[in-house]
Amino acid sequence: MTPPAVPAALDPLVGAFLADPDRVRDALRHFGSPLHLVFPQVFTANLTALRDVLDAGRFGYRLCYAHKVNRSATFARTAATAGISIDVASARELRSALDSGFTADRIEVTGPKGLALLRTAAEAGVTVNVDNLWELAELAELAPELPVLLRVSGFAGSAPSRFGIDLADIDAALDLLVRSRQRLLGVAFHLDTAATGERVRAAGDCLSIIERAYARGLEPTVLNIGGGLRQVFTTDAAGYDAYDDALRAGLLGRGPAMHWGSSTFGYHVAEGMVHGGPVFHKYANTRSAPSILAELLAEPLPGHGGRALGAVLADNLLDLWLEPGKALVDHAGITVARVEFVKRAGNGATLVHLDLSRDTVTAADQEVLIDPIVLTDAESSPTGVFFAGHLCLERDLVTQRQVRVEALPVPGDPVVFANTAAYHMDLSATRAAMHPDVAKVAVLQRDNEFSLFPEDR
Repeated sequence: MTPPAVPAALDPLVGAFLADPDRVRDALRHFGSPLHLVFPQVFTANLTALRDVLDAGRFGYRLCYAHKVNRSATFARTAATAGISIDVASARELRSALDSGFTADRIEVTGPKGLALLRTAAEAGVTVNVDNLWELAELAELAPELPVLLRVSGFAGSAPSRFGIDLADIDAALDLLVRSRQRLLGVAFHLDTAATGERVRAAGDCLSIIERAYARGLEPTVLNIGGGLRQVFTTDAAGYDAYDDALRAGLLGRGPAMHWGSSTFGYHVAEGMVHGGPVFHKYANTRSAPSILAELLAEPLPGHGGRALGAVLADNLLDLWLEPGKALVDHAGITVARVEFVKRAGNGATLVHLDLSRDTVTAADQEVLIDPIVLTDAESSPTGVFFAGHLCLERDLVTQRQVRVEALPVPGDPVVFANTAAYHMDLSATRAAMHPDVAKVAVLQRDNEFSLFPEDR
């Protein structure tokens, strides 16, 4: 059976680059395979779209690029040149930010921090988004002059989080700030969801904390809503649904199996039905980050007379801070690898072996639910294949689901994984079997010509 297609959404600039397969082959010959390609001009376009939404409001704002989303020095330098700030979560990310041109007043350190990172932040004089009471107490001793934000968690209706100061402990945090005379910039949260209702409730709780801080003589002026804005992976929502339906039918034995072995992608089968949510749910999103942000700012804030969040911020002279990562690199990176060989497995499946591992393009517990793009001159009928990696591990199937290809590739053909810039390139890339780190190369378009610039490994 040929599976339904789930085509990847591509930025026009990336599509123009891929339109010439020989250009892609030349890149692989010159820089090696596999290869990560990043497109800073797409990053800039994403930034402009978010700024357009924020500029329509009457409040001040700060965008902090979440560096952890990608190690690329090109993205960091692009953000610095654009005049925005940066969110870092380690000493090396802080060093990268400084090397990329950010000054201390444009750097925010987030996430859980040990004593070494707190000392590094204190020495650099950057803003610290405090994760817990211990951090706050240590900063009071190390550098009470540092500006801080309080990251809050424990909101009603939100999933438990290991990050942030629980709402029940906020009074203790505010009391400590008063005693130490630390400068409280504002209150922050970061939810692992893009659900507008959940986020606006969290914003309401944080605004209440700001009021309590003022009652203690503190003067916070910032509401930091973190990141969590979504990406758009596929151009065809109906195709996604059709594939999901075929996958479910295969799991039930009511159609050809789309899965390899015992893979169930987060689903479980019981009483003749498929239950649960898939690990690839993010690929179903069809709403852009700017539209999600605009909806959030227009949402009525509970307890404020029906006024929208954006209006409440403006009326109270509060600045909005955001820490987008995925939204800024959406469609701004691809990963390319060569086909090494094609074989028939004992179960009858066709395996297309690539010179990369699954961990190079997705986290181990997830699944890529957009189709890789095969650049081939071979002619054959559309068919279903599994892409396999180069590690000597059974689990190293790049796709544990059967993927539609319009023509069966041959050794040497490039295969493109779209939209890998957000975490996929760096979060879980493996060095097993002494395979080298994957090179990262920036692609710029000038006068309809493309130039490639390698980054330091």
